[in-house]
Amino acid sequence: MHLMVPYAAAASEAGMAAMHALRLPQLQRLLCRLSAGARTAPAAASLNPPHEHVLAACRGWTGGDGRLPLAAELARADGLAPVDDGRGWGLLTPTHWQVGSELVLLLDPGQLRLDEDESRALLQSLRVLFEPEGWELHWGAPLRWYAVHESLRDLSTASLDRVIGQAIDQWLPDRRAGRSVRRLQSEAQMLLHQHPTNAAREARGELPVNSFWLSGTGRTAAAPPDLSEPLVDARLRAPWLRQDWAAWVEAWQALDEQRLGELQARAARGEPVSLTLGGERAAQRFDSVPQSAWRRLARRWRPLALEQVLQPL
Repeated sequence: MHLMVPYAAAASEAGMAAMHALRLPQLQRLLCRLSAGARTAPAAASLNPPHEHVLAACRGWTGGDGRLPLAAELARADGLAPVDDGRGWGLLTPTHWQVGSELVLLLDPGQLRLDEDESRALLQSLRVLFEPEGWELHWGAPLRWYAVHESLRDLSTASLDRVIGQAIDQWLPDRRAGRSVRRLQSEAQMLLHQHPTNAAREARGELPVNSFWLSGTGRTAAAPPDLSEPLVDARLRAPWLRQDWAAWVEAWQALDEQRLGELQARAARGEPVSLTLGGERAAQRFDSVPQSAWRRLARRWRPLALEQVLQPL
């Protein structure tokens, strides 16, 4: 069993304070039985967070940073059937861009509370912009639209999670390679500004959908074997992205009691287990490997401090 926990650490001052308050007894017991394995540490400004690079390695993807075909994989899970026909897939997420005097922030799409009828109506209106230029658009879920086009095969794009709550400028596609995407984005913003669905949303106090974010671009890859996939527990994601550190600590403690408690019990029975903890800078894997009696005793009496494990992430 291989469990992966993204958003396990935080680098902000408030996040670091929350990490110091964590009490995770199951994790500490588990780490006494495991040894550090592979470490994944992409560049500081990488377009994909570390845990997405770990998933890419497990799936045998070779596209590189910003070109991990996560959109095609999500489309497959949504019941679509992406094929490798030389084009690329991209995830179009309906979003609200909050425009300030000096910067533009991308808000968490979950704040939109977009329902299916609204989502389908908005996507349908965008077809007049995309389809005449050879793009295909597909609906997967209220917050998951998909685009298919040859330009998406090699276009590098930033993961949505890199951008939520952040100024968008540094994360937009390259001006030259992503020229058509930037143009379509501008045209979509003008169209959405006048859309009756948005007018109705604003009338009842909801945020309008005023743009989209493109991510997960790349050529369709073969579906990975089930055994290569770690089990991803993403319950820390939502509080981490909204910087709600009290909720993040609470989610961590529930994860420790439940999922990590199960993993610890398996390890105690001698079953082979692996754990990958991901932060915004790095991901660290831990594996159950044979240990000497002296090492087992030393780890029991001098367990790793949580800060020692989490802070480098």
